[in-house]
Amino acid sequence: MLNAADTAWMLISTAMVMVMTPTLAFFYGGLVRRKNVLSILMQCMVILSVISLQWVLFGYSLAFGPDKGGVIGGLDWVFLRGVGLEPLEGQTIPHQLFMSFQMMFAVITPALIVGAFAERIKFSGFLLFTVLWSTLVYDPMAHWVWAPGGWLFNKGVLDFAGGTVIHILAGISALVFSFLIGKRNGRGSSPSPHNLPFAVLGAGFLWFGWFGFNAGSALGIKGQTVSAFVNTNTAAAAAALTWMIIDWFVHKSPTMLGVITGVVAGLVAITPAAGYVSPMSSIAIGAGGSMLGFIFVSYIKPRFGYDDSLDVFGVHGMAGIWGAIATGIFASKAIGGTDGLIHGNAGQVGVQAIGVLVAVVFAAAGTFVLYKVCDFFVGMRVDSREENIGLDLTQHHEAGYTLMD
Repeated sequence: MLNAADTAWMLISTAMVMVMTPTLAFFYGGLVRRKNVLSILMQCMVILSVISLQWVLFGYSLAFGPDKGGVIGGLDWVFLRGVGLEPLEGQTIPHQLFMSFQMMFAVITPALIVGAFAERIKFSGFLLFTVLWSTLVYDPMAHWVWAPGGWLFNKGVLDFAGGTVIHILAGISALVFSFLIGKRNGRGSSPSPHNLPFAVLGAGFLWFGWFGFNAGSALGIKGQTVSAFVNTNTAAAAAALTWMIIDWFVHKSPTMLGVITGVVAGLVAITPAAGYVSPMSSIAIGAGGSMLGFIFVSYIKPRFGYDDSLDVFGVHGMAGIWGAIATGIFASKAIGGTDGLIHGNAGQVGVQAIGVLVAVVFAAAGTFVLYKVCDFFVGMRVDSREENIGLDLTQHHEAGYTLMD
C-alpha cells in the first residue's frame, strides 16, 4: 500500500543520490591536472545520461526483474513494461520510484571507476566500456545481492546500501583497469591537485548526498532510516579525524586532502552496514576504513607501482571490503538484518566473506575481459602526444581554463 511520507522521502533521496554523480565529478576534477578537468566532468555527466537510459531500457529488468535461476533478472520489465505506479510486494512506494532510486546507484558505480584511468583514456573506449561493464558486471551483481531470488541474497549476504555491489565492484575494477591501461606519462604517482577547493566542495556534497544513499536504502521512513542516517555521519566524522591524525603523525602535518579522503573512506566503509549497526560500531567501522585506505594509498600503491590516478581501489575497494566484513562483525538484529559476530553469530562473517570474494573475482575477471574487447575494437588509451596536451583539448576541443599547464 502506498505511503505518502515514504514516497516523499524516497523522491528526496533519489534526487540526493543523483546529485552525487556531478558532485563526484568536481571531487575528481579538482584532483587532476587542469588540462584534464573537463574530461573528468564530461565522463561523469555522460555516465549520468547514458546509464539512465540503459537502466530504463533494460538494465533495471536485468538487475531486479523476475529472477531467473538466482543469476539474472528476466526481460519482463524491459522498456519499463510492467513497472508502474503501484508498489512492489512489501514496499510502500511506487514501483517507478524504486526503479529510479536504484538507477542512481547504477549511475554512480561506473562513475567511481573514472578515477582510476583519469588523464589517459580515449572517450570512445570509455563510453563503450561503461555501457558493457554496467550491463555485464553491475547488473548481474546487483541481482545476486539485492534482488529476491538472487543467489547471494538467498545466502544471507548483508549489503544495506552498496558496499559489495558498488564500492568493491568499482574498486577492484579500478585496480585491474589501472594495470591494463598503464601509468600516466611521467606520473608514477598522483600529482598535486590543481584545484583543491573544487575537491573539498565535491567531498562536502558527497557527504550530504550520502544521507540519501544510505538512509534512503531503508526505502521509507522508519527506525532503520534514522539509524542509517546517524551512522553515516558518525562514520564519516570518525574517518576524517583518523586520516588527519595519521597524516599528522606520519607526514608531520594535517592536510585538507587527507581529511576529505578520510571522509570518503568512512562513507564507503559504513555503506554496507549503515542500517544494521549501532552508532558506536559505526565509529569503529569508519576509523577502520580510513586506516586501511591510508595504508593502501600511502604504502601499498607505491610499493606495487600501479597508477590508480585518484585512489579508487585504495579508498573505495579496500574500505568497501572492510565495511562488508565489518557488517558481519557488528550487525545487530535489533536494528536490522541479522546478528553478527559480537552478537553471537560468527557465521555471518563467513557469509560476508563469500560476498566479498565473489565481488572481487567477478569484477576482476569482467573488467579484464571487457577492457580487452574494447581495446581491440576502439582502443582505450590516447597516444603520448594527446596525453601530454591534455584530454580537454584533444578529446573534446574545449578548455576548462584560459591558461593550460
